[in-house]
Amino acid sequence: MKREPDPFDKYAEQLLEDMKKSGREIKTSGQAEDIMAHMLGRLLTKMLEGEMTHHLGYEKGQASSGDNERNGHSCKTVKSPKLGAVRVNIPRDRRGRFLPQIIPKHKRQLDGFDEKILALYARGLTTREIQGFLHDEYGMETSAEFISDVTDAIVPELQNWQNRPLSPVYSVVFFDAIRIRVRGENGLVTPKAVHIALGVDMDGRKDVLGMWMAETESARYWLKVFNEIKNRGVADILIAVTDGLKGMKEALEAAFLKTVLQTCIVHLMRNSLKMVSHKDYKAVTEALKPIYRAANAQAARQVLDEFAQTELSQKYPYIVRQWLEAWDRVIPFFDFSANVRRLIYTTNAIESLNRDLRKVVKIRASFPTEMAAMKLLYLAVRKIEKRWLRPSTFWKAAMRELAIEFGDRITPYID
Repeated sequence: MKREPDPFDKYAEQLLEDMKKSGREIKTSGQAEDIMAHMLGRLLTKMLEGEMTHHLGYEKGQASSGDNERNGHSCKTVKSPKLGAVRVNIPRDRRGRFLPQIIPKHKRQLDGFDEKILALYARGLTTREIQGFLHDEYGMETSAEFISDVTDAIVPELQNWQNRPLSPVYSVVFFDAIRIRVRGENGLVTPKAVHIALGVDMDGRKDVLGMWMAETESARYWLKVFNEIKNRGVADILIAVTDGLKGMKEALEAAFLKTVLQTCIVHLMRNSLKMVSHKDYKAVTEALKPIYRAANAQAARQVLDEFAQTELSQKYPYIVRQWLEAWDRVIPFFDFSANVRRLIYTTNAIESLNRDLRKVVKIRASFPTEMAAMKLLYLAVRKIEKRWLRPSTFWKAAMRELAIEFGDRITPYID
């Protein structure tokens, strides 16, 4: 099938020919971009002239039909996310009533430019690094205050997100914290704990319920988080997955009495391997896997008891001690089939989320303020959530089992 001719081809050919005749032949992509920026400026100027004609009610060159008329132009440089600085002539009217729509008053960047800065910020780049990038790529001179203003524009969105209503019931909620460093007003850098709640709703879709920053992670602070999500509409959580933080069981029961508390197996494995030498790492890992892969709690305990008699256990006695101390919070895992276990097991849930958040956080040695950190984390979460398009393939099978196990607590919320 013959391709339809592009109407812009003839304009491109005419432009190239005219530039060549004028002695300004375009030979590089950089020259082409400069020309495109100039043409965009002229195009926007013409469109603004059209807005002025509509505003005044008469064409340029005609006599004024009212008490207002054209009054020259003012030059303005706006920033384009692709072409850099673009010069535009803004028409003025004598009465000062003209309010341009394409480039509103006080606006210094075209649509898409803010998103460019936010995307760079979401990658973990500092204000200074963003300034350098914009200068190198687009030849733009931007101030730190300008970039800060652009990123500050998402603060209301962040606050609305943090306070939005939540679903009444979640099948699973993962509670965990990541560590960051913030420079205080006194100039000292101190560690902070960002508490994160990741829920799986009744449709099997993941949703970050919120992020909360505190000096340290504690069960007392988690109780504050639990009460906040209750106030935002969460009436019930079927299963809560947490690390082995002391006091977590009591804090959860104070807010959600019926919720099953499950120790995060990944956290438990990581803590078990924390002080294992490189030489023994693989052997210990292989010895512990049969515990959480066991058919039931009794079989799992038998594996743990057998491991306790091995030379590896004698070499690393803290491992068995850790598992036994958490055992009442480990065994709920064995009451479910493989599908629900996969839902609870955190490898593809909170661990994946935290790994992506740490990637952007570790670029910064520290953050100038808590809000600077929260802005970055929120933008990263917003980007991550775009990948969560559909529930896990095993969700329906897991949901059938949860419906039997939890009955009236969830049946009103299943479509």
